[in-house]
Amino acid sequence: MRIFFSVGEPSGDLHGANLIRALQEKYPDVQCVGYGGPRMAEAGFDLQFDLTRLAVMLLARVIWNIRTFFSLIRRANRYFAQHSVDAVVLIDYPGMNWWIARQARKHNIPVFYYGVPQIWAWAGWRIHKMRRLIDYALCKLPFEADWYQQRGCPATYVGHPYFDQLAEQSLDGDFMEQVASDSRRLVTILPGSRRQEVTGQLPGLLKAAELVAQQVPGVRFAIASLNEQQAELARQVVGDSGLDLEIYAGRTQELIQQAYCCLACSGSVSLELMYYETPSAILYRVGRVTYVVGRWLANVNYITLVNLMAVERPFQDSPAPQPASAVAEEVLPFPEYLTCQDRSQQLAQHVVGWLTDEQSHQSSVSRLRELSEQFAHAGATRRAADFILEKLLDQPGQQQAA
Repeated sequence: MRIFFSVGEPSGDLHGANLIRALQEKYPDVQCVGYGGPRMAEAGFDLQFDLTRLAVMLLARVIWNIRTFFSLIRRANRYFAQHSVDAVVLIDYPGMNWWIARQARKHNIPVFYYGVPQIWAWAGWRIHKMRRLIDYALCKLPFEADWYQQRGCPATYVGHPYFDQLAEQSLDGDFMEQVASDSRRLVTILPGSRRQEVTGQLPGLLKAAELVAQQVPGVRFAIASLNEQQAELARQVVGDSGLDLEIYAGRTQELIQQAYCCLACSGSVSLELMYYETPSAILYRVGRVTYVVGRWLANVNYITLVNLMAVERPFQDSPAPQPASAVAEEVLPFPEYLTCQDRSQQLAQHVVGWLTDEQSHQSSVSRLRELSEQFAHAGATRRAADFILEKLLDQPGQQQAA
């Protein structure tokens, strides 16, 4: 059995590596080949090209690498024509992966999308493309599967592989003891994992932290950076803030676990915050034009994944944006602010409330614990591997091979 992968994000590289190991464990003769990253190669993947090197967000960088992208698409098409490929597995990275799916379609190869694009958030019209190009959507979030199924796209909820990673994560006990040796309450600042997030979101988070420090004596702060390069960038942004603040690289899980509460940039980190049951206020600041256009295009009421998982109605009922007053902030696990304005005062109010009101803090922790017990289960990788193999081994030729 041969499965071709196309994976373009570093996080997808990790999830892809784990999926390959799960497939190999259940079906040792499987051959996994294609585009991915170094972690997949370590798992025994036949890496044709390290696509994670081209992980891009900005349009200019996409244009700069456009010739490489089209060369890889043609190369995949030739591979499908020259080799027997039983399935294509796509992970995230929709811009490139739509084209890989098109090539697979030409050769009647079934396509599995593991970690489907979040078109439910802002690009619902692309469901037509999903139905046309994808055979099976393997969804990380429970509301995703319902959304796809309601629109005629075969979808199944397998869970989020991030929880597999967190369950296996070994925290640095010595570092945590060092942090805990200071009895003052810790507020961890999470500015995001991308350069543009650090430069764009950290100033607002720091301003909120300054307001907290003015109102709550004895509080301390730590910035959790993805790596040393991001930590250096954070140091430049922090400058001479005067805050009682430390900056650490590669200690995100430990600093979340040790924090009394957090100030965070919106992103998948909310899953970690739920997992560790840490009350947090969420910020994502954008330009005014981006905000206006984004509010009009958005099909969701919230931007934080955990908030979408927690509410009964994650999606808007009409294409017109809901006014901010329609968002009942107090019912959300994580107060959030997608904004083009300064919301540091509101962010600070939440943190001050948790720091000074034990009942408010415990209520937030209890809510997160309930959600964690409901959603934060390991096993997504195994369930995805089981699903893929079940579908492929149902094919007559594969039954004989097995």
